[in-house]
Amino acid sequence: MINPSDYVINNSLRIIVKPGKKKNYVLGYDYEKKALIVEIKAPAEQNKANKEVIKFLSKELKKRVKIKSGHTSKVKVLVIS
Repeated sequence: MINPSDYVINNSLRIIVKPGKKKNYVLGYDYEKKALIVEIKAPAEQNKANKEVIKFLSKELKKRVKIKSGHTSKVKVLVIS
């Protein structure tokens, strides 16, 4: 599996979320969009996928994660602290 911490730049991480998948998983990196591709189990409704993204990446990075932008988009910018 890809290590998300390798793609953290200036305490931020750009991701593309693919909700409604079988498991939480870092699929790869999109060099064109400069974003990590993350599959999430939770559906994209009622903020469930956003909460799952924060929980999953916090665990993977062993750091605090917040969504800076893209709350209603598949492309998000996260703040890592």
